[in-house]
Amino acid sequence: MTSDLIRKVSSADFKDTIQSGLTLVDFFAEWCAPCRMLVPVLEEIAEEKKGALKLCKVDIDQAQDITNEFQVTSVPTLILFKDGKEVNRTIGLKGADELRELISQSS
Repeated sequence: MTSDLIRKVSSADFKDTIQSGLTLVDFFAEWCAPCRMLVPVLEEIAEEKKGALKLCKVDIDQAQDITNEFQVTSVPTLILFKDGKEVNRTIGLKGADELRELISQSS
């Protein structure tokens, strides 16, 4: 499901993953159709931003502690972190241009 450029993270490695640099986290669920539709868009962004942006996915059903900590109530929710701090968020299925804009506002 995920490419080499998009890493699935768990509660155990989440904090280390977002700690430095720019990281876009996709909070998703396996049963969520819009989440699956978002995958090719995320792969496109990951390829374009390789080296400048980390992309990772958090399964809300497997990492409920993180989901609760960041008050994720809908999927897909995309949260952009800069050096471990949330700088932007968007909810729902988005296109590549919308995600580029979200990232450029925060980098």
